[in-house]
Amino acid sequence: MPPRTGRYVSDKKIDMKSLLRLLKYVYRIYHMRLFVVLVCIIVSAVSNVIVNSYMARLIDSVIVPGISSGLASVYVSLMKIIMTMAFIDVLGVLGASIYPQIMAVVGQGTIKHLRDDMFDNMETLPIRFFDSHTHGEIMSTYTNDVDTIRMLVGQSIPQLIQSVMSISVMIITMLNYSIWLSLVVAAVIYLMFTITKKFGGKSARYMKAQQMSLAKEEGFIEEMMEGMKVVKVFNHEEQAKIDFDRVNEQLFNDSNMANSTANMLMPILGNVGNIMYVLLAIVGGLLVVANVRNLTLTGFSPISIGVIISFLALSRQLSQTVSQISMQVSTVAMALAGSDRVFALIDEKSEEDEGYVMLVNAYKDENGEIHECEEKTGLWAWKHYHAQSDHSTTYVELKGDIQMVDVDFAYEPDKQVLYDISLYAHPGQKIAFVGATGAGKTTITNLINRFYDIPDGKIRYDGININKIKKPDLRRSLGMVLQDVNLFTGTVMDNIRYGKLDASDEECIAAAKLANADDFIRRLPDGYDTMLTGNGSQLSQGQRQLISIARAAVADPPVMILDEATSSIDTRTEALVQKGMDNLMKGRTVFVIAHRLSTVRNSDAIMVLDHGRIIERGTHDQLLDMKGTYYQLYTGAFELE
Repeated sequence: MPPRTGRYVSDKKIDMKSLLRLLKYVYRIYHMRLFVVLVCIIVSAVSNVIVNSYMARLIDSVIVPGISSGLASVYVSLMKIIMTMAFIDVLGVLGASIYPQIMAVVGQGTIKHLRDDMFDNMETLPIRFFDSHTHGEIMSTYTNDVDTIRMLVGQSIPQLIQSVMSISVMIITMLNYSIWLSLVVAAVIYLMFTITKKFGGKSARYMKAQQMSLAKEEGFIEEMMEGMKVVKVFNHEEQAKIDFDRVNEQLFNDSNMANSTANMLMPILGNVGNIMYVLLAIVGGLLVVANVRNLTLTGFSPISIGVIISFLALSRQLSQTVSQISMQVSTVAMALAGSDRVFALIDEKSEEDEGYVMLVNAYKDENGEIHECEEKTGLWAWKHYHAQSDHSTTYVELKGDIQMVDVDFAYEPDKQVLYDISLYAHPGQKIAFVGATGAGKTTITNLINRFYDIPDGKIRYDGININKIKKPDLRRSLGMVLQDVNLFTGTVMDNIRYGKLDASDEECIAAAKLANADDFIRRLPDGYDTMLTGNGSQLSQGQRQLISIARAAVADPPVMILDEATSSIDTRTEALVQKGMDNLMKGRTVFVIAHRLSTVRNSDAIMVLDHGRIIERGTHDQLLDMKGTYYQLYTGAFELE
């Protein structure tokens, strides 16, 4: 197997490409809702600033004149301004209340579509991808990474947009009040953004490391859960704890660095904001005093007390808004790291399939010629369109004749696994592979399924190069029973029907009888309607394997691959199953991988493999007469490792 890389995103620094792609992704799906959100944000941001600016009019036009002339004379003006401020404030509240509701839907909808796209592409990925990446880390992408995107889309982006809008309107308003006071604000805000950029950049790098460490920890936990029985059998609990502590410590360190760096921003920016407030109060106070005493400071325009109060309120709001932006840095950093991984999974290259030969329903006419038809006749044929020659279409009956000619293969360029493998299996023959672990037995069956493609040599199926056959059609003609059984959540009937989705209940029951599984299934609480969960954990290993064999039987393929299919079944159950297996193999081309040599004695040919080479081949009796490796294995001179 290829080595597990443990990650499918490099450790490069986070850039903005993922954010831009995410924004385009969201806009493509929810552009109308985003337009409504943008309008609401603008209304909310502008209303907050306008309400503050009305404070200057309220003080300068109503309160100050009212002190000298009496409140009654300015009552109408006072109520008019208050009502206007209330109306604008209500608009702002409505805008601020509506857009979070819309963005909640947009955020959840975005991660739904992302998960759909990830799963759709994941189903097209080659087996090589899953052999080289831990399942826990892939699961982390579906959970942790997409959740960071939900927070970014549903919360951070709207808040950032509102903050930018608010800052823009506040700056315009401040410039209208006083250019000199605005310059003080600009200098301090520049300092705040510089601090945010410095700490935010560090936080972003640590956040990405945190996401990677989290994925690694989940992969470790998933591995430990799957192997818990092995851990306990070998009393490996303490070592497992030590290994987990090491992984968890790395996650703690990365998370600690990420969050501590991000959390330093708020106190620093808060103090900088307070300094700005004091500076504005001093400068503004001087300008107000100059205005009251009818003095003119060189280079400064006089300013009213109402304006300075509004300006101070705006400055406080501005510093809080900048602080809010800084608070989103960690969320944005995590989301960008998560989106890197999400889009990396979406962009993973799908399994290549250059095949064009299809498997179709067919029938034979009175002359024995094969023709394609729509209805099911029980006869299958390969439809071969000769595009590069005479553009004719020929039909070859599906029989299950398989040949391998001079096949070499390597999972990695510098680690060859198979050397010059040549063999044939005529329809109805049983071919067995025997050899030590790592000899290449399972690899050969993986090549027949085209889970991996070969660089050298040829594999022919009914005389057709399998590279020309569409992979779904090729795999539909093959049945496979693995040593590791995978049952899915659903009824027993559903799990058997998984081999042929349009199979009737009668066909599923017949397949179960063929595999000798019918007897124990009927003894289950609800028979064939018994629900299975947790990979069929309520069943014994042998029972689970019987259902797996029945699943292969209902597919009724002409070629069957049995990879240690009975290794998990006890001797008594094996005797029960063997008869069903013999029935299952009748009339089919069968490839058997087995450590128990008693199960391959009746094979038409036995291939003995060693380090990727076929060192012996022949029937059981022929190999015994050769007195070679097979003879030594059979007589117990040495055992398979």
